[in-house]
Amino acid sequence: MSDLRDLYQEVILEHSKAPRNFHDLADANHKAEGFNPLCGDQFTVYLHMDGNTVRDISFQGAGCAISKASASMMTQIVKGKSRAEAEKLFERFHSLVTGQEPQKNGEDLGKLAVFSGVSEYPARVKCATLAWHTLQAALEGQTEATLPDEE
Repeated sequence: MSDLRDLYQEVILEHSKAPRNFHDLADANHKAEGFNPLCGDQFTVYLHMDGNTVRDISFQGAGCAISKASASMMTQIVKGKSRAEAEKLFERFHSLVTGQEPQKNGEDLGKLAVFSGVSEYPARVKCATLAWHTLQAALEGQTEATLPDEE
């Protein structure tokens, strides 16, 4: 189990140091900003939607290793997905990091399973979900994300 945790930490650190899709998206037709007042993490998520499909996605901002890695991996997995698929991924990811479905341990989320340990640190849940809440806001045509109090 220790080896698995080490691998997960490596993946998170690698995405934090070299985030994917970390840039402004000039042709974005949806954009939302997210802010975590507890720690100061702040991200903008840019979407180029083609009908109900996420044709392109990027993000910019600053945050801790967990929030930046989560945003980076989110952009990779959501690109090319339908809005419904992106929303389902958000629901599954949220269940994973809040410990609502520990028996699955993220097995159906692919690389996002690296965040399974976040549920052991409740203060870090908002870090892991900030970009996802911001994506949700952008998909709904909102310009700002709201983080739920119960996380």
